[in-house]
Amino acid sequence: MKYLHLVWAALARSKTRTLLTLLSVVTAFLLFGMLDSVRVAFNSGGDVAGANRMVTMSRLSITQMLPYSLVTQVEAVPGVKQSAYAAWFGGIYRDPKNFFANFSVSPNYLDLYPEFRMPEAQRKAWQADRQGAIVGEALARQFGWKVGDTIPLQATIFPTRGSNDWSFTLRGIYRVDDPKMKAQEHMLFFHWAYFDEANDYVKGRIGWLVVQPDKHSNADAVARAIDRLSENSDHETKTQSEAAFNQAFAKQFADIGLIVSAIMGAVFFTLLLLTGNTMAQAVRERIPELAVLKTIGFSNRSVLWLVLAESVLLVVLGGMSGLLLASAVVPAVGAASGGMIALPGLLLQTWGLGLALMVGIGLLVGLLPALRGMRLNIVDALAGR
Repeated sequence: MKYLHLVWAALARSKTRTLLTLLSVVTAFLLFGMLDSVRVAFNSGGDVAGANRMVTMSRLSITQMLPYSLVTQVEAVPGVKQSAYAAWFGGIYRDPKNFFANFSVSPNYLDLYPEFRMPEAQRKAWQADRQGAIVGEALARQFGWKVGDTIPLQATIFPTRGSNDWSFTLRGIYRVDDPKMKAQEHMLFFHWAYFDEANDYVKGRIGWLVVQPDKHSNADAVARAIDRLSENSDHETKTQSEAAFNQAFAKQFADIGLIVSAIMGAVFFTLLLLTGNTMAQAVRERIPELAVLKTIGFSNRSVLWLVLAESVLLVVLGGMSGLLLASAVVPAVGAASGGMIALPGLLLQTWGLGLALMVGIGLLVGLLPALRGMRLNIVDALAGR
């Protein structure tokens, strides 16, 4: 750019103010990069086509349970290799802050999750104990559990014999080797048959089915065939990819994407006010200098573009620095959580959206000061009027 040195000189005129504003922009876009990664993680459900595992749940809500009789019907659908079923339990260990996912599952549930590795002896011991439970290695390490321990859970939904006290014996500890899937080690599983027998109110009901289509079948066609089984009934189903199911499951607690978007909106609104004030003050202090530029031949349009370039450069410098920091921080956060927070990192769409926001914010906050500079009357400006 022909006049880049003038833009740099304008930014360096008040180094402290420029540095503080730059740090504010860096912080805003660091937050944007991290929060957008969270938003993408919770909004990327995936398609059924090509899915290795699909989940069949109630079309109305994940909280609506399905009849157990649906299990044999689904297994008979052409293209279904195998299926398992589960139900959300929602028990609490000692204190609500110790939340972790706990489910009752079918005996063959682990067959559909070969990534869950557990000694065969422990698996047989779990299958033989009606009150047995298995947990992930990370969860066992968190609470200091070992095989043979008794795990008491307080029911929040399903009482047993008029009490909320449930008790399980830890029979196995599984692990997941893939570091990106370590969040799967924060779960507890116990037998659905025991849950069905022991709970006071719900009988013969499951939460959802996990379906593995045959590798030669069309997953979309299989999903449609499964959903036709309960068409026009009081328990219509929706079969989707496991990724989409996990997203829906997370949204039952809160719409994470909406919350994150609201936070980002508040951050950028504050950034607009801050950078807008900075640019207005910078131009106000340089009115005599802009008048001199006009005196020596700079056109109104040139002054306009000089101020806009200064504003955009300030935001782009801070924004790119913030996104670069976010690209380093996001994987570190995922690693530090032991896989509990699975973040995809900064995607190309995040960089593109970020760059568009930088340019847009820069133009927006610089527009009014730039128009003021363009409309300066040389005589009045030099006279301080």
